[in-house]
Amino acid sequence: MPPFLAHTDNSPQSTRTPLLLIHGHPFDRTMWHPQLTAFAADRRIIAPDLRGYGASPVTPGITPLSRFAADLAELLDELGVRTCVLAGLSMGGQIAMECYDRLGAERVRGLVLADTFPTPETPEGRRSRNAMADRLLREGMRGYADEVLEKMVAPYAHPDVKAHVHRMMTATDPEGAAAALRGRAERPDYRPLLTKVTVPALVVVGADDEYTPVSDAEAMHALLPGSALHVIDAAAHMPNLERPEEFNRVLGEFLARVDERP
Repeated sequence: MPPFLAHTDNSPQSTRTPLLLIHGHPFDRTMWHPQLTAFAADRRIIAPDLRGYGASPVTPGITPLSRFAADLAELLDELGVRTCVLAGLSMGGQIAMECYDRLGAERVRGLVLADTFPTPETPEGRRSRNAMADRLLREGMRGYADEVLEKMVAPYAHPDVKAHVHRMMTATDPEGAAAALRGRAERPDYRPLLTKVTVPALVVVGADDEYTPVSDAEAMHALLPGSALHVIDAAAHMPNLERPEEFNRVLGEFLARVDERP
């Protein structure tokens, strides 16, 4: 039986630590194209479409972050990936935290948290996410995509990047997006978990990110023992697409450090 999640897996013959890339909402695995291009030649990279996104099956209702993490753990098992670095952006970063809680340092050799935050949802935020889920089911994705495009990426981002991000958002199934929003509204507080992380961690954020400002990244960096923080200028919520050369340089340096660890 094929894996539940649609995914990219380049499977090269390499002794380097595999990398699992976890996309954000409401995107798909193509958001990691610059990273797949940069690193796939000499490192195994797995980039799945999360449940409800891209080419993966849609399950209506509520998809909690724990379900996303369980899906990823099952995928790693099916692919025979014993250890890996987890890298997640936005909601993907929160799923990476949930994965670390589930898999621990025995299987997660490094943690990359980009443009994300560990705090639980506020009552106001819970209402807002559920209202947005209702709206997406009622209206579809296009109006939302038009509204948030220049917060997802900076207004000055390259037109090709804007077009890619808009295309991912409008292609997402509203039922999958709504289920994730409802699940994310119920997320736990990951701050206590972060203080116990024992593997190398990298926090990355776009300098102009409105969703997860630099102050959020700094607070997360302070919680993570021995972590590194990198702020990418001239980028908003998706620096991996907006400034791929700098993002890849920082990610590459981090991966090299993980590879060198026994």
